[in-house]
Amino acid sequence: MIEDIYELARLTERYTNISEFDKDVMKTLEKIDRSKFVPDFLKRDAFRNQPLPIGHGQTISQPYIVALMTHLLDIQTSDRVLEIGTGSGYQAAVLAELAKDVFTIEIVPELAKTAKKRLSDLKYENVAVKEGDGWYGWPDAAPFDKIIVTAVAKEIPPELIEQLKVGGLIVMPVGDSEGSQDLMLGAKQKDGTLDSESILPVQFVPLTGEGVLTLRSQESNGKDK
Repeated sequence: MIEDIYELARLTERYTNISEFDKDVMKTLEKIDRSKFVPDFLKRDAFRNQPLPIGHGQTISQPYIVALMTHLLDIQTSDRVLEIGTGSGYQAAVLAELAKDVFTIEIVPELAKTAKKRLSDLKYENVAVKEGDGWYGWPDAAPFDKIIVTAVAKEIPPELIEQLKVGGLIVMPVGDSEGSQDLMLGAKQKDGTLDSESILPVQFVPLTGEGVLTLRSQESNGKDK
Protein backbone atom coordinates (compact mmCIF):
# COMPACT_ATOMS: atom_id res chain seq x y z
CA MET A 1 0.00 0.00 0.00
CA ILE A 2 2.76 2.43 0.95
CA GLU A 3 4.66 1.84 -2.29
CA ASP A 4 1.43 2.38 -4.23
CA ILE A 5 0.98 5.73 -2.49
CA TYR A 6 4.51 6.81 -3.41
CA GLU A 7 3.96 5.74 -7.01
CA LEU A 8 0.66 7.61 -7.33
CA ALA A 9 2.25 10.69 -5.77
CA ARG A 10 4.81 10.67 -8.57
CA LEU A 11 2.14 10.13 -11.22
CA THR A 12 0.00 13.04 -9.97
CA GLU A 13 2.88 15.46 -9.44
CA ARG A 14 1.94 17.40 -12.57
CA TYR A 15 -1.31 18.36 -10.82
CA THR A 16 -0.19 18.66 -7.21
CA ASN A 17 3.45 19.76 -7.53
CA ILE A 18 4.10 17.20 -4.79
CA SER A 19 6.41 14.28 -5.57
CA GLU A 20 6.77 13.02 -2.00
CA PHE A 21 4.60 13.29 1.08
CA ASP A 22 5.74 14.39 4.52
CA LYS A 23 7.74 11.64 6.23
CA ASP A 24 5.69 11.84 9.43
CA VAL A 25 2.49 11.39 7.43
CA MET A 26 3.87 8.31 5.70
CA LYS A 27 5.18 6.84 8.96
CA THR A 28 1.71 7.28 10.41
CA LEU A 29 0.10 5.46 7.50
CA GLU A 30 2.60 2.64 7.95
CA LYS A 31 1.83 2.47 11.68
CA ILE A 32 -1.97 2.37 11.54
CA ASP A 33 -3.61 -0.94 10.67
CA ARG A 34 -6.26 0.02 8.11
CA SER A 35 -7.91 -3.39 8.42
CA LYS A 36 -9.24 -2.31 11.82
CA PHE A 37 -11.36 0.34 10.09
CA VAL A 38 -13.14 -1.74 7.45
CA PRO A 39 -15.88 -4.41 7.58
CA ASP A 40 -14.67 -7.96 8.23
CA PHE A 41 -15.41 -9.15 4.71
CA LEU A 42 -13.12 -6.44 3.29
CA LYS A 43 -10.13 -6.91 5.59
CA ARG A 44 -8.12 -8.65 2.86
CA ASP A 45 -8.57 -5.55 0.71
CA ALA A 46 -7.65 -3.09 3.47
CA PHE A 47 -4.06 -2.69 2.32
CA ARG A 48 -4.91 -1.91 -1.26
CA ASN A 49 -4.67 1.69 -2.38
CA GLN A 50 -8.38 2.08 -3.04
CA PRO A 51 -11.53 3.38 -1.32
CA LEU A 52 -13.74 0.74 0.28
CA PRO A 53 -17.43 0.74 1.26
CA ILE A 54 -18.22 0.97 4.97
CA GLY A 55 -22.01 0.97 4.70
CA HIS A 56 -24.72 3.65 4.61
CA GLY A 57 -23.50 4.81 1.20
CA GLN A 58 -20.15 5.91 2.64
CA THR A 59 -16.55 4.86 2.00
CA ILE A 60 -13.18 4.80 3.68
CA SER A 61 -10.97 7.03 1.54
CA GLN A 62 -8.20 5.77 -0.70
CA PRO A 63 -4.93 5.79 1.31
CA TYR A 64 -3.30 8.03 -1.31
CA ILE A 65 -6.03 10.64 -0.77
CA VAL A 66 -5.65 10.36 3.01
CA ALA A 67 -1.91 10.94 2.62
CA LEU A 68 -2.40 13.86 0.23
CA MET A 69 -5.01 15.69 2.30
CA THR A 70 -3.04 15.18 5.51
CA HIS A 71 0.17 16.37 3.84
CA LEU A 72 -1.55 19.50 2.52
CA LEU A 73 -2.68 20.47 6.02
CA ASP A 74 0.93 20.61 7.26
CA ILE A 75 -0.20 19.47 10.70
CA GLN A 76 1.82 20.58 13.71
CA THR A 77 1.91 18.84 17.10
CA SER A 78 0.15 21.84 18.67
CA ASP A 79 -2.73 21.89 16.16
CA ARG A 80 -6.41 21.50 16.92
CA VAL A 81 -8.01 19.89 13.88
CA LEU A 82 -11.65 19.63 12.81
CA GLU A 83 -12.71 16.77 10.54
CA ILE A 84 -16.05 16.71 8.74
CA GLY A 85 -17.09 13.17 7.85
CA THR A 86 -15.72 10.71 10.41
CA GLY A 87 -16.78 7.65 8.45
CA SER A 88 -14.80 4.67 9.73
CA GLY A 89 -12.52 6.84 11.87
CA TYR A 90 -9.40 6.05 9.83
CA GLN A 91 -8.62 9.63 8.80
CA ALA A 92 -9.27 10.78 12.38
CA ALA A 93 -6.75 8.22 13.64
CA VAL A 94 -4.15 9.52 11.18
CA LEU A 95 -4.79 13.08 12.34
CA ALA A 96 -4.66 12.07 16.00
CA GLU A 97 -1.14 10.68 15.56
CA LEU A 98 0.04 14.08 14.31
CA ALA A 99 -2.05 16.77 16.02
CA LYS A 100 -2.75 17.78 19.60
CA ASP A 101 -6.54 17.41 19.42
CA VAL A 102 -8.98 16.15 16.79
CA PHE A 103 -12.69 16.97 16.66
CA THR A 104 -14.63 14.90 14.15
CA ILE A 105 -18.28 15.05 13.09
CA GLU A 106 -20.33 12.30 11.42
CA ILE A 107 -23.92 12.75 10.26
CA VAL A 108 -24.78 9.02 10.08
CA PRO A 109 -25.63 7.93 13.65
CA GLU A 110 -24.50 4.33 13.21
CA LEU A 111 -21.14 5.35 11.76
CA ALA A 112 -20.58 7.95 14.47
CA LYS A 113 -21.29 5.39 17.20
CA THR A 114 -19.04 2.74 15.64
CA ALA A 115 -16.18 5.16 14.98
CA LYS A 116 -16.35 6.55 18.51
CA LYS A 117 -16.06 3.08 20.02
CA ARG A 118 -13.34 2.02 17.59
CA LEU A 119 -11.18 5.07 18.28
CA SER A 120 -11.70 4.64 22.01
CA ASP A 121 -10.74 0.96 21.84
CA LEU A 122 -7.60 1.94 19.94
CA LYS A 123 -6.73 4.41 22.73
CA TYR A 124 -7.01 7.61 20.73
CA GLU A 125 -7.70 9.80 23.74
CA ASN A 126 -7.20 13.06 21.84
CA VAL A 127 -10.16 12.47 19.49
CA ALA A 128 -13.68 13.74 20.17
CA VAL A 129 -16.45 12.27 18.00
CA LYS A 130 -19.84 13.92 17.58
CA GLU A 131 -22.93 13.00 15.60
CA GLY A 132 -24.17 16.02 13.67
CA ASP A 133 -24.35 18.09 10.50
CA GLY A 134 -20.79 18.88 9.50
CA TRP A 135 -21.86 21.88 7.42
CA TYR A 136 -22.14 23.89 10.63
CA GLY A 137 -18.86 22.72 12.12
CA TRP A 138 -18.28 22.55 15.86
CA PRO A 139 -18.68 26.13 17.19
CA ASP A 140 -18.18 25.19 20.84
CA ALA A 141 -14.71 23.81 20.08
CA ALA A 142 -13.63 26.52 17.63
CA PRO A 143 -11.34 28.03 16.51
CA PHE A 144 -9.32 25.38 14.70
CA ASP A 145 -5.85 25.46 13.20
CA LYS A 146 -6.78 23.05 10.42
CA ILE A 147 -10.02 21.70 8.93
CA ILE A 148 -10.46 18.68 6.66
CA VAL A 149 -13.71 17.80 4.90
CA THR A 150 -14.02 14.32 3.42
CA ALA A 151 -17.21 14.83 1.39
CA VAL A 152 -17.95 17.08 -1.56
CA ALA A 153 -20.17 20.17 -1.69
CA LYS A 154 -20.59 22.98 -4.20
CA GLU A 155 -18.86 25.44 -1.89
CA ILE A 156 -16.84 25.51 1.30
CA PRO A 157 -19.34 26.11 4.13
CA PRO A 158 -19.09 29.69 5.46
CA GLU A 159 -19.42 28.35 9.01
CA LEU A 160 -16.24 26.34 8.59
CA ILE A 161 -14.34 29.34 7.29
CA GLU A 162 -15.55 31.32 10.29
CA GLN A 163 -14.31 28.61 12.68
CA LEU A 164 -10.85 28.49 11.09
CA LYS A 165 -8.07 30.56 12.64
CA VAL A 166 -6.45 33.30 10.59
CA GLY A 167 -3.55 31.62 8.83
CA GLY A 168 -5.24 28.25 9.23
CA LEU A 169 -5.71 25.76 6.40
CA ILE A 170 -8.77 23.92 5.11
CA VAL A 171 -8.79 21.10 2.57
CA MET A 172 -12.03 19.98 0.95
CA PRO A 173 -13.39 18.58 -2.32
CA VAL A 174 -15.58 21.13 -4.09
CA GLY A 175 -17.85 20.52 -7.06
CA ASP A 176 -20.80 18.46 -8.22
CA SER A 177 -21.51 15.21 -6.40
CA GLU A 178 -22.23 13.55 -9.74
CA GLY A 179 -19.83 15.56 -11.89
CA SER A 180 -16.44 17.22 -11.77
CA GLN A 181 -14.80 17.82 -8.41
CA ASP A 182 -11.56 19.47 -7.35
CA LEU A 183 -9.66 19.06 -4.13
CA MET A 184 -9.26 22.61 -2.84
CA LEU A 185 -6.75 23.96 -0.33
CA GLY A 186 -7.62 27.25 1.33
CA ALA A 187 -5.69 29.52 3.69
CA LYS A 188 -7.65 31.98 5.83
CA GLN A 189 -6.62 35.61 5.38
CA LYS A 190 -6.73 38.44 7.91
CA ASP A 191 -9.89 39.82 6.31
CA GLY A 192 -11.67 36.50 6.88
CA THR A 193 -11.61 35.33 3.26
CA LEU A 194 -9.95 32.22 1.87
CA ASP A 195 -7.05 32.22 -0.56
CA SER A 196 -7.80 28.94 -2.34
CA GLU A 197 -6.14 26.80 -4.98
CA SER A 198 -7.16 23.66 -6.83
CA ILE A 199 -4.92 20.70 -6.13
CA LEU A 200 -6.29 17.70 -7.99
CA PRO A 201 -9.42 16.36 -9.72
CA VAL A 202 -11.08 13.94 -7.28
CA GLN A 203 -14.25 11.96 -6.65
CA PHE A 204 -15.89 12.00 -3.20
CA VAL A 205 -19.26 11.04 -1.78
CA PRO A 206 -21.54 14.06 -1.21
CA LEU A 207 -21.81 16.06 1.97
CA THR A 208 -25.34 15.64 3.33
CA GLY A 209 -27.52 17.37 5.88
CA GLU A 210 -29.60 20.47 6.46
CA GLY A 211 -26.81 22.85 5.46
CA VAL A 212 -26.48 21.32 2.01
CA LEU A 213 -30.26 21.30 1.52
CA THR A 214 -30.41 24.99 2.48
CA LEU A 215 -27.72 25.80 -0.09
CA ARG A 216 -29.59 23.91 -2.80
CA SER A 217 -32.81 25.74 -1.91
CA GLN A 218 -31.06 29.10 -2.14
CA GLU A 219 -29.59 28.17 -5.52
CA SER A 220 -33.01 27.05 -6.77
CA ASN A 221 -34.67 30.26 -5.61
CA GLY A 222 -31.98 32.29 -7.32
CA LYS A 223 -32.58 30.53 -10.63
CA ASP A 224 -36.34 31.09 -10.39
CA LYS A 225 -35.97 34.86 -10.08
